[in-house]
Amino acid sequence: MSEVDRGGDVIVVGGGIGGLANAYALAGAGRKVTVLERAPEFAEVGAGLQMAPNATRVLREWGMLDAVLDKGVRPRRLVFKDAVDGGELTHLDLGEEFEARYGAPYVVIHRSDLLDILAEGCRGAGVELLADTRVDDVETGPEAAVALVGGRRIGADVVLAADGLHSSLRAKLSGDAPVCSGYVAYRGALPVAELGDELDGQALEQVVVYLGPGHHLVQYPLRGGEMFNTVAVFESPAYHRGEQDWGGPEELDEVFSGACAQVRRGLRSLWRTRRWPMYDREPIPTWIDGRLALTGDAAHPMLQYLAQGACQAIEDAHCLSAQVDKTAAADGPRWPAALAAYQEARTERTARVQRTARVWGDIWHVDGLARLLRNELFSDRDPADFKHVDWLYGV
Repeated sequence: MSEVDRGGDVIVVGGGIGGLANAYALAGAGRKVTVLERAPEFAEVGAGLQMAPNATRVLREWGMLDAVLDKGVRPRRLVFKDAVDGGELTHLDLGEEFEARYGAPYVVIHRSDLLDILAEGCRGAGVELLADTRVDDVETGPEAAVALVGGRRIGADVVLAADGLHSSLRAKLSGDAPVCSGYVAYRGALPVAELGDELDGQALEQVVVYLGPGHHLVQYPLRGGEMFNTVAVFESPAYHRGEQDWGGPEELDEVFSGACAQVRRGLRSLWRTRRWPMYDREPIPTWIDGRLALTGDAAHPMLQYLAQGACQAIEDAHCLSAQVDKTAAADGPRWPAALAAYQEARTERTARVQRTARVWGDIWHVDGLARLLRNELFSDRDPADFKHVDWLYGV
């Protein structure tokens, strides 16, 4: 067996938003951290990302919120509309009262911009970032070691699995597999200048969600209003027929054919050469195996309907670093106690977010009488009523 090189206090496997958030937070808590990323560089694929105040409060504490606001947009409203007739159903004001209630703003930002901010913060905090590094296995026990493809082994006090929805390291704790929803997402982000008169002034000030039977469309501005982000999601008939090739552009157009003109116009902004099938997993109560701990999507992958995937990963990072501080002794962290406290603090909350996201998706996509009832309930809602989001955004 090859010798073990010492890699610091913590090795983070995965250099996405969750991995870098954990690395930054733990480095700020005085730990020496190494991040291993299998891709050739630290980069995010996709487009826009919604950051609710439960995450932006943490970013403010980390000193990153100004950079996020500089790169992103602070929308004025979150609006829900009916995708069939285009009518507004309800909205959430995201202005001063909202920020005062939750202690931080709602921000939309390009995924790659947030990752760049986190990576810059990690470098400034002394985190070692190693790209193009593939992990073969993790050995846990009194200490941990990561076995790399090629034979090198790197030791640490703790290994964090931040390797996403398809995490290979999660298999050490659970034999489950990703659950396919039968829905697929198409994304697109174009310069506003290319869209011409397709956008009105309000489009650059709000997040708009069009709810339709078996589909929805989300639109909002990015990069200071210079770009416009569109996401279209639909349930694939081909998936339910058991076809291997499902969710293609032809299905996209077919499913959205009954949508209003605004929604159909939005489809023109999508990239049609790539699609993202939507998966999550069932919640699991155990995230720890010895000195290995799951975090982010490796621990709690969720559907996108609450826009909480990245937010919950940032909450994970904040929680774990806080538990490391709380359980530390004069000679350093008490890792078993810190990991146990982190698991105790996070599993119930993230499970609720996972399950609620599924329910929220069901509500968005109803048809017939259920659609009429949903629209009536949404329309009767007092826009000043925050009771349905207090549990999610509150301190």
